Amino acid sequence: MRFTSQTSSDGVTEQLFTLSFSSGEIPGVLWTPDGATGPRPLILMGHGGGQHKKAPGIAHRAHRFAAEAGFAVAAIDAPAHNDRPKSAEQDRLITEMRAGMQARQDVSALLAEVHALIAAQIVPEWQAVLDALAQLDHVGAGPVGYWGTSLGCGLGVPLVAAEPRIRAAVLGLNGEHQTSAEAAARITVPVEFLVQWDDERVPRATALALFDLFASPEKTLHANPGGHGDVPAFETDSSLRFFNRHLS
Repeated sequence: MRFTSQTSSDGVTEQLFTLSFSSGEIPGVLWTPDGATGPRPLILMGHGGGQHKKAPGIAHRAHRFAAEAGFAVAAIDAPAHNDRPKSAEQDRLITEMRAGMQARQDVSALLAEVHALIAAQIVPEWQAVLDALAQLDHVGAGPVGYWGTSLGCGLGVPLVAAEPRIRAAVLGLNGEHQTSAEAAARITVPVEFLVQWDDERVPRATALALFDLFASPEKTLHANPGGHGDVPAFETDSSLRFFNRHLS
């Protein structure tokens, strides 16, 4: 892991990094409280489709988690996003999906294909990043949580299922498909799941079906009115309380 820049604002230090991996350079960012030393809970954050590791929503939550709870927070650019190259198959599927969205067609099948293709690459990448972060003095091998909605959920479900170090997850704005169904059934950690009742991208029935598949003894459904991008700001408060409860 190589840190390429460091800045600080409002009590939170932001460090950009790259990690060399078999799939290429993984670009990421780490937020920690200013002057942090010693191990602390770590939240891995997955961004939405078409976004990147420092998207405004990701950065806002990361600053709050670091400043208010003392957590470390890490995000990486998903494959085929930001400056990361697209494979021919990724490019084809993403292009078809975006055209379908513009035409107001049902793109749930294409969305599932995109998520499954990218998840196969990003799960081992996240695990390599987690290994590297655990070696840092100001992060350490403490408890780990995962936050991700939309694409971040599509990629997060197989990650949470595969990675035993993750002890709690906030997921949502995604639905059941073959890949997610198999992985969701293996998840037993506490889950907080977000659903937008009028989501124009994710049919409500598939979102509820995915929630039903989680094998977690503790899982909570947070359903709010509105479309895919209308998640209320107070859900960040709830996520913070959720991670405090399970990781601190």
